[in-house]
Amino acid sequence: MKDIFKSNRFKLIASIMALLLVGALIAAANGHGETAQSGVIGTIFAPCHFVAQKISNTMDKISDNASGNAEYEKKIASLEEEIGDLRYQLADYENLKTQNELYKDFLELKEENKDYKFAQASVIGRDSADIYKSFTISKGLVSGVKKGDAVLYGKYIVGVIDKAYPDYSVVKTVLDADFNVSAYEILSNEISYVTGNASLAKNGKCKMANLSASTDISYGSIVCTAGISTQIPKGLIIGTVDEIADEATDISAYAVISPGVDIEDITTCFVLTDFGD
Repeated sequence: MKDIFKSNRFKLIASIMALLLVGALIAAANGHGETAQSGVIGTIFAPCHFVAQKISNTMDKISDNASGNAEYEKKIASLEEEIGDLRYQLADYENLKTQNELYKDFLELKEENKDYKFAQASVIGRDSADIYKSFTISKGLVSGVKKGDAVLYGKYIVGVIDKAYPDYSVVKTVLDADFNVSAYEILSNEISYVTGNASLAKNGKCKMANLSASTDISYGSIVCTAGISTQIPKGLIIGTVDEIADEATDISAYAVISPGVDIEDITTCFVLTDFGD
C-alpha cells in the first residue's frame, strides 16, 4: 500500500511538471506568458535568457563598430594620402631650396673668379661599402674633367677626381685617408693640410693635421684650401673646426673638421676643370 502511494505521488508531480511546461509553451506560442506557470518557467530559464541577450547585444555592438571602423578607415586612408602628397610637395620644396642655395653659392664663386671653368655633373652612383663615401659623377674626359680636379658643391670643396673615364668619373672625398690638400685657417692664417681617416670618416668628418700643440685655431674656425697645389686654387671652403685634439703618435695637434656639406646628400656638383694661372 505504501509503495502504491509513493508511485501515485510521483505520477502527480510528473503531471504537474508536464502541465507547467505545456502551459509555458502555449503562452509563448500565443505571445503572452503572464501565468503562474510561465513565471516559474521564466525563473528557471532566466539565467539562460540573460546570457543569450548579452550575446545578442554584444553582436550588435560588434556590427555597429565594424561599420564605424570602416568609415574611420576610409577617412584615415584619405588623410594619409593627403599627408603623403604634402610630404612629397615639402620634399620638392626642400630640394628646390637646396638647389637654389647651391646655384647661388656657385654663381657667387664664378662671379668672383671669372676665369674659372666648370663642368656641372650629377651623382650617378655611390659605393655603399666605402667608408669614405666616394661617388661617381656623370661627366668625364670628354667634358674636360681630369684626375685631380676639385669637385665643388657651391663654394665648398667636397673632393677631387680620383679616376676619369670618357663619360663619367669617380670622386675621392675630403673624408678619404688618401685625400690631401694644403689648407689654412682664415683668422690665424696657420697653414697645414687636410686629410681624412677611417675613424673620423664614420662621423662624416676629416682633419687639419700636423698643427702646433699651441695652435691658435679654435672651435668654429673656417678652413680653406691654401692654393699650394697647381690643381686646386686658394680659397675653396673645406669646412669648420669642431674641436682641437692631440695626436697620439707625436706632440702635434690636429683640428677635427666638419665639411661644409653632408657628402651623402649631394646629388649635383661642379668640377673645376680650369682656374687660370
